[in-house]
Amino acid sequence: MTHTDAFGSEVTLNKQSTLDHWNKTSGAFLAHSSATPNHLAAVLEEAPTFALAHAFQGISYLSLGRRELIENARTGLKNAKQAAAAVGCTKREGQYIQALEAWLAGLPTQAAAVMDNVLAETPGDAMALKLGHAIRFILGDAKGMRHSIEAVLPVYDNTHPATGYVLGCHAFSVEETGDYELAEAQGRKGLELAPDDAWGLHAIAHVFDMTGQPMAGAGWLGGQTERWAHCNNFGFHVWWHLALSLLAIGATDEVLDLYDHKFRAECTDDYRDISNAASMLVRLEIEGVPVGNRWEELADLCEKRSQDGCVVFADLHYMMPLARLGRAEATKALIETLTKSATTMHGDMSSVASTAGVSAARGILSYYSGNYREAYRHLAAARPSMQSVGGSHAQRDVFERLTVDAAIRADLLNEAMLILGDREKNRGAPDAFSTARLKSFTVKPVDEDPRTVGAPAPLLA
Repeated sequence: MTHTDAFGSEVTLNKQSTLDHWNKTSGAFLAHSSATPNHLAAVLEEAPTFALAHAFQGISYLSLGRRELIENARTGLKNAKQAAAAVGCTKREGQYIQALEAWLAGLPTQAAAVMDNVLAETPGDAMALKLGHAIRFILGDAKGMRHSIEAVLPVYDNTHPATGYVLGCHAFSVEETGDYELAEAQGRKGLELAPDDAWGLHAIAHVFDMTGQPMAGAGWLGGQTERWAHCNNFGFHVWWHLALSLLAIGATDEVLDLYDHKFRAECTDDYRDISNAASMLVRLEIEGVPVGNRWEELADLCEKRSQDGCVVFADLHYMMPLARLGRAEATKALIETLTKSATTMHGDMSSVASTAGVSAARGILSYYSGNYREAYRHLAAARPSMQSVGGSHAQRDVFERLTVDAAIRADLLNEAMLILGDREKNRGAPDAFSTARLKSFTVKPVDEDPRTVGAPAPLLA
């Protein structure tokens, strides 16, 4: 027996109460709500043979980028296939199973393509749209995100219940492809329809960051914090964006306060939370701001993740606290993990490790070892491929800043200027980081080992 879900697709369920739980699952997922797993658990409790729910759960496990959850995802695939064999499933539901199977085979690009196939036949399936969007975000495929959404965007009018969230996804994808005016317009329109769409809200924060408007960014987020109060750990990331705006205007005390009480208040080992924290500490120290002992708890967690090798973006952020505190055994293990992925394994992440991951990790390690010329060499080699590590332009900018800072410390001022100029061209406007450095390359004395002081000494007068 089938019912029709909130987005107009048939689902293999025979109880209205289970359908209600599934619709709540879909809505919560779109809103990045912390209630999503609870709704999903209610679905599986009532309908343990609902293949689509098992497939969605498996994909969700893989998105967390944790080695120990791969087995959970495999169990999800097994349960989904068994459920489909026992009670059947629709073609669309079977495609979700195919997407999970592709990702487990190391091919998230193929999983995203399967989501596009779903949308080709059921364009109103906002869950498929959001999953494809999320997978491509992990892959840094901004053009793919945009193309996928724009192929079905006409379906999402004011009568579709997910239109606000889809416009938020569209806003982010067009921001990441440099269309800042359209991004802001779509983000604002989406929020009118879905006031709890934290993704669309943060897309506008990205616009302000990329167009050099930190005051506007701080005002935009600081004035409506209730819009992400319902969120899972994505809420930490939105607080991180507020801190990023405050850093750009020099409000470093406020940044540290947000670090301690908002986006690092819970010391989780989720790689997305660690990336928020580590990348902010890097930015602060590059600006000469002492961060105290905040690196310690990050490094302790990252030591246990040095052999995960699931997501290169995660590995590079694990390297930051490990290298910063000189955890030699863990940094060696992490580089070995990346090298093994790059040279002996297959799949999308292996390619990323080969083209960007190994060089970037070595660059970060060299930087915190005080070998700035070597750090610049490795980071500059990785730079042309860094988008492939995933995340957003704003997140990956920490690697740009490290590359520039390494060049300045190595007295490679022409190289630093070239990267700063290219960075500015790739953004929508100058920002405080580039402006300060392009104005003056007067180098102050630098301690040879940045681990021996509270932070690397500021380089600019």
